[in-house]
Amino acid sequence: MDEPGSTTYVSGEIQNSWDIAGKAMPATKRTVGSKRRMMNGFLLVGSKLTRLVVVSSMIVLWALTVASAHEVRPSVADVTITPQTVDLRIRLTAESLLAGVDLSQVQDTNEAPQAAQYDMLRTLPAEDLAARFRAEWPVLVQRFDLRAGDVRLDPQLIDVTVTPEADIEVPRDTEITLKAGLPEGDAAITVAWGPEFGALVIRQMGAGEDAYTGYLDSGARSEALPRQGTLSESASAVFARYIPIGFAHIIPKGLDHILFVLGLFFFSLHVRPLLMQVTAFTLAHTVTLAMASLGLVTVPASIVEPLIAASIVYVAVENILRPTLGWWRTAVVFGFGLLHGLGFASVLGEVGLDPARFVVGLIGFNVGVELGQLVVIALAFVTVGLWFGKRDWYRSVIAVPASVVIACVGAFWVIERTVL
Repeated sequence: MDEPGSTTYVSGEIQNSWDIAGKAMPATKRTVGSKRRMMNGFLLVGSKLTRLVVVSSMIVLWALTVASAHEVRPSVADVTITPQTVDLRIRLTAESLLAGVDLSQVQDTNEAPQAAQYDMLRTLPAEDLAARFRAEWPVLVQRFDLRAGDVRLDPQLIDVTVTPEADIEVPRDTEITLKAGLPEGDAAITVAWGPEFGALVIRQMGAGEDAYTGYLDSGARSEALPRQGTLSESASAVFARYIPIGFAHIIPKGLDHILFVLGLFFFSLHVRPLLMQVTAFTLAHTVTLAMASLGLVTVPASIVEPLIAASIVYVAVENILRPTLGWWRTAVVFGFGLLHGLGFASVLGEVGLDPARFVVGLIGFNVGVELGQLVVIALAFVTVGLWFGKRDWYRSVIAVPASVVIACVGAFWVIERTVL
C-alpha cells in the first residue's frame, strides 16, 4: 500500500495519493481512481493508434498505386542545323502521345484516364506501333512548334523506329526523325512542343563542347539556336540548369528515395545519428552516380531497382528491431547509398549529360538531389518531429508504425520488381 504523500505513475502522468483537501485518500478510492486513469490512458493511446492506422492505410494504398505505374520519362531531341534545313532526332514514348495522355499532369501513365489505351498500345508489335504513329502524324505535328524567327516551320516525318522491348511493363523508346526546310535569312531556330507531351531535352549537335543543352518543361521554348555558329552555354548556366532536374528526381518523382530518407528520419530525431546517416548516404550515391555516369559501372535496372526496394525494407525493419546507431548501421546506409546512386545515374542517362560539362552538371544534379532530401527531412520534422518528438509515446505510436508502413511498401516493390 502506498504511503500518504507518495508518488505513483499511471499512463505516464504523475499522480499524488492525497485528495484535493489534503487528506489521505482511502486505498480503495485510490485504486478506483488509478484504474479509471489507466483506462483513460489506454483509450487515448488507442485513439491515436486508430488514427495512425487509418492514415497509414491511406499512405500504403497511395504508394502501391504509384509503385505499379509506368514512370514518365523526358523525351530527348538532338537538333542539327544546316544552312538549308533543321533536322531533329527525338527519342520519346509513342504510346503516351498516341493515347492522348497529358504528361504534364501525371507522374506515370497509370494515373491517366487513358491508361487502358496506353496499355493496349504497349502490347502492339513494334512495326504496328510505328505504322500507327505515321498515320497519326498529321494530327500530332500540330503540337510540334518549330520556328525560324517568327516563321513557323513544317517538319516532315522522315522515319519512325520503335525499339523492341519484351517486357510490356517497361516503357519502350520510339525514335522519330524530322526534317524542315529553312527560309532565307539568318533567323535563329527555336523548338517547343505542347505541354501535354511532357518534358523535352534539347541537345544541339555538332557544336562542340559548349553546345547548348536545354531542359524544357510545361511547353517552354528553347533558347534561340543560331544558323551560323553555335549557341554556347556557360558552366554556371549548366550548373543552375541541373539543380532542378536533381530536385525533381526526389520531389515529386522519387517516391522510393523519399521513403528511404524517411526511414533514416524515423530512426532517430537526434542530430548526430541523422547527420551521420545522411552524410554516409550522400557520399555513397555521389560516388556511384559519377562512376555510372562515366560508364565505369554498369548494372541493369532489373537488378538495381529491386535492391533499392530491399534497402527501404532493411532500414525500416532495423528502425523497429534495433534502433541503435553503430558502425554497422552507418556502413549499411553507405552501401545502400551506392545502390541509390545507380538509380540517380539512370536519370542523367535519360537527360543526356554532356561529357564536356560532366563535372559541372553532375555537381548541379547532386545539389538538387540533396536539396530534395533536405526538404523531405524538414517536412517530416515540421509535421511530426516538432510536435510529437519529445512525447514518451513517440516511438511506439509514430516511429514504429511509420516504419512498418515503409517496410510494407518496400516489400511490395521488391515483389513487384522481381516477380510481378
